[in-house]
Amino acid sequence: MDSIDGYIDRITKLANRNKELNDQLKGYMSWYEDLQHQNEKYHNLLAKYSDKNIEEELKTTRRRKVKRFKMVSVLYATVKGFKKLNGHPRAQELIDALDEVYLKFDEIAKKYGVLKVKTIGDTFLYAGGVLEENRTNPIDVINTAIEMRKVILDCRVEGVHRPFWNISIGIHTGPVLGEPTGRKKLPYNLTGENVNFTSRVGMACPTGCINISNMTYELVKEFFTLNKSGQIPAKYKGLLDMFLVGGILPELSEKGKGLIPNRQYSTKYGLIQFMDLQEEVLDMMEQKLPANLYYHNIKHTIDVITEVELIGWAENLSEEEILTLKLAGLFHDSGHTRDYKDHELHGSHIAREVLGNYNYPQDLIEKVCSLIMSTQFPPEPKNLMEQVICDSDLDYLGRSDFIPVSNTLYKELKERDMIGTLDEWNQMQLNFIRKHQYFTETARSLREVNKQSQIDRLEELLETKAPSNQ
Repeated sequence: MDSIDGYIDRITKLANRNKELNDQLKGYMSWYEDLQHQNEKYHNLLAKYSDKNIEEELKTTRRRKVKRFKMVSVLYATVKGFKKLNGHPRAQELIDALDEVYLKFDEIAKKYGVLKVKTIGDTFLYAGGVLEENRTNPIDVINTAIEMRKVILDCRVEGVHRPFWNISIGIHTGPVLGEPTGRKKLPYNLTGENVNFTSRVGMACPTGCINISNMTYELVKEFFTLNKSGQIPAKYKGLLDMFLVGGILPELSEKGKGLIPNRQYSTKYGLIQFMDLQEEVLDMMEQKLPANLYYHNIKHTIDVITEVELIGWAENLSEEEILTLKLAGLFHDSGHTRDYKDHELHGSHIAREVLGNYNYPQDLIEKVCSLIMSTQFPPEPKNLMEQVICDSDLDYLGRSDFIPVSNTLYKELKERDMIGTLDEWNQMQLNFIRKHQYFTETARSLREVNKQSQIDRLEELLETKAPSNQ
């Protein structure tokens, strides 16, 4: 009986196992059929593309991912001193101090809008002009380098009586490619010949110095003391000069010490920054200005900016006064993006909002707003700078294209029910231009003769009683 029972038990187990295997087989067959179906689907899709098409698709994908930056200043920094650590009694404290220095490096970079791109051990790659594309990034990156060097030379550990750590920094400016990484802290992986060249400039740098390429030199030579340090070969360009950065030019620094920027430095920097600011504001105006602004449009804004600079220099104004006038000219009609009436007031509000983001001095911002308000009609300037911007704002009165420009203003006012017929408008213009006198000597010498000829043209138009333009 035991043997029969044992046999039955084994048969039962085998039958159960066989059932399990059959179930598994059915599952595998079902899975295989799914795979076959998917495989057919992929083959059908693949058949639509040739090898050439697939290659082109991959290239297009890569192109979409990579961003080309026109002007980036790359900083390559290497910390030195590790050979002296061997057997040093305060080795751990020195390493801890160095870690704190690295944190300060990141704070300095953030202060100047410079992005950390890569860290390899104790070698760092930073870049200006990536987080925000701008024309000031060569200056910003050199200031970053100067502060980094100071931080590492000021690093002290009790019992170590001289600077232990040192740094060599190379900087080069040019176009680079940026591949997004998907990471917040290191959003781009920078590539290209200019990145490689920066590392060579850094490796050729003496310990404790900041070495820059001739491309960077041309962009910053008006701000820093620079001395030629030698030459380095560059691909397809031959030997290129390199320069060591001393500090800020004495005349642009507090007490001439070359350490802290003074007001004159800020003005020169602001004039370069103005070009980036101008692009931003004009883009904003292009998007937000009403389509029926035929006179108070971007062209008029650019005309005023050009004119305040021309008249300002001729009137012997300072660099800071020129900068202030250009900023006022840029914003003086920006208020039209909010309202036609009281646009000067709205323009001054916009100027305060935007200029605060660009770190212009507060007293300069207030002067800009005051100049904007001085363009209210009729003009009543109280000082030379107000005279300059008022003359620039009404520059068209003495230009050869006075009539067509005047007609655009008429059309703008007509669509707002602010004026009558064209004859009435021409009579108003004639009455105004007869009384009007330019305030600055420069504008009088440039425009007064033409203005008289415009009076003659208006009188002639009215005499012939040209058809009214309702």
